[in-house]
Amino acid sequence: MNNKYNFAFFDEGSKREIRRATLKAIAIPGYQVPFASREMPIARGWGTGGLQLTLSLVGKEDVLKVIDQGSDESVNAVNIKKLIAATTGIAVTNETSEASIIQSRHRIPEIPLQTGQILVLQVPLPEPLRYYEPSEYETKKLHAEQEYSGGWLMLFEQIMNYGTTSTGADHPVMVHNRYVMAPSPIPRFDNPKLNSSPALILLGAGREKKVYAVPPYTKVVSLDFEDYPFEVESFRDKCCRLCGAEGVFLDEILNDATGETFYQCNDSSYCLQKLNQNQEDEGA
Repeated sequence: MNNKYNFAFFDEGSKREIRRATLKAIAIPGYQVPFASREMPIARGWGTGGLQLTLSLVGKEDVLKVIDQGSDESVNAVNIKKLIAATTGIAVTNETSEASIIQSRHRIPEIPLQTGQILVLQVPLPEPLRYYEPSEYETKKLHAEQEYSGGWLMLFEQIMNYGTTSTGADHPVMVHNRYVMAPSPIPRFDNPKLNSSPALILLGAGREKKVYAVPPYTKVVSLDFEDYPFEVESFRDKCCRLCGAEGVFLDEILNDATGETFYQCNDSSYCLQKLNQNQEDEGA
């Protein structure tokens, strides 16, 4: 631990203010709570919202995992881990099941989350109505009146233009039958993991100064139509070339030399764990 800084970087007053906003967000699922976003030693847009949530909640006994688009070793993930570990001294891990706090950008881990875990998602744009309403004042009114016809109209226009909804990521969801929420730019594949998750899910937008939450076992439904139901990305008949995993989110990779297309687990930790399990099974 770096003794030049307070535990978890922030002063205690800043932690309390962020915790109060977090508690309000948990009490009102899907509602965007404003908070006084602090200056951080990383640029806004690189996960400052999620980082502030993690720093305000982390304790000396916590174990931290940080991933960026499925990778534990990306530049963003490594630097966030270094900052948190340097100012807290807590243990870090790549194993989803060992972590008490998981901070993530653009993915929910493949290994199911458990009771007692906290998933912190980094959010660039927390307002799901911003795509068709530029005014913050008006979006607040729309949320208060539960007027979300614009969201369905946006999806309807996509269906008319492309034959299906074209939201590759950040597909809006309805939380607790009340608020439409931006789930952060997770792929559609991860949206169902939000529903009735045993873990607490917190979402932080540092640049937009908003915090919102999905408490454990909360109903979360992706917006869709009866005749055009919500569908996740399909990887039917595809498997990871390294570990052979099926039914997970896969990256499509093109080999420029041969022109061959192959698939690989997006979640690097899950892939490594699956590889190790395969080797143990072969050795048994």
